[in-house]
Amino acid sequence: MKRRDLIKQIGLVSGAAVLSNTVTASPINYEQKKKRVLKIAHITDVHIRPEYNAVARFKKCLEMIKKDKVDLILNGGDSIYAADYDNIKKERVIELWNCWKDSIELVKDIPMYSVLGNHDMWWQGKGDELFGKPGVLKMLGLKNNYYSFDKNGWHFIMLDSNHPKSPGMLDEDQWNWFVQDVQSSNGKPTLIMSHYPLLSCTGIIDNKPDFIGPFKVSGSYNHLDIMKFIEVFNKNKNIKVCLSGHIHLLDKVWYNDVSYLCNGAASGFWWEPGDDGKSSYKQTVPGYSILNLYSNGSFDDQYIKYEA
Repeated sequence: MKRRDLIKQIGLVSGAAVLSNTVTASPINYEQKKKRVLKIAHITDVHIRPEYNAVARFKKCLEMIKKDKVDLILNGGDSIYAADYDNIKKERVIELWNCWKDSIELVKDIPMYSVLGNHDMWWQGKGDELFGKPGVLKMLGLKNNYYSFDKNGWHFIMLDSNHPKSPGMLDEDQWNWFVQDVQSSNGKPTLIMSHYPLLSCTGIIDNKPDFIGPFKVSGSYNHLDIMKFIEVFNKNKNIKVCLSGHIHLLDKVWYNDVSYLCNGAASGFWWEPGDDGKSSYKQTVPGYSILNLYSNGSFDDQYIKYEA
């Protein structure tokens, strides 16, 4: 199933240059001094390719991120345009990854943590070093397709949503690892990043204008195992924010003290003109997000348009 066949969403954001929102992930004692401990850029769905002047445009995005003086960059997957289609040859895969490497050289001094998107994997070259997930790990410089790390008092969990049979969920081994990782995080405020949204409202309204429920939300829009995640979150109140992309639309869901941010794509309408003639996808403009993480477990975020 093709990514662009799946996504037929209604955007929840207009073309404002900066969309900001301050989110308190849990009740805060406002007498307590709030100190910012991390400034993060979240990019997702870059879909880099040589066409449409995409490399130069993405470099403009990265130059803005450099000026933001962030501590780290979180890359939410679909880094390259599309390696997963049936007609893709190795030469094209190499071309796409070369575009990626050329672009991110601009931010080589900023630590970048990535997850795998559904379009990153090349499935036509079985036995080749670029085949499947191992090939993507090689190109992104990752040791594993899911992992965690700590930074300045916060815990970060990077998930792989690309289940081999049911996209938009974790396989059993990864799920068991995830539960153990959450339990061993020692109560640190935690940020989770996945490519597919864990929880997003856009899928509910992805219907024809005259359609009347019931609404069904597939694993393309929400993780199929979201109820399992919610059960874990209810037992571990240190989970503060879940980042995702995949939809190319921007929304914010807050449920049971956890904030779910599905951010817009750096590529907008896959770098193409889009529905406004300027690469927007259903009113969501190409952009990236800046998150400030604080010592008391709170955060705030902005979605930033980088093209005029």
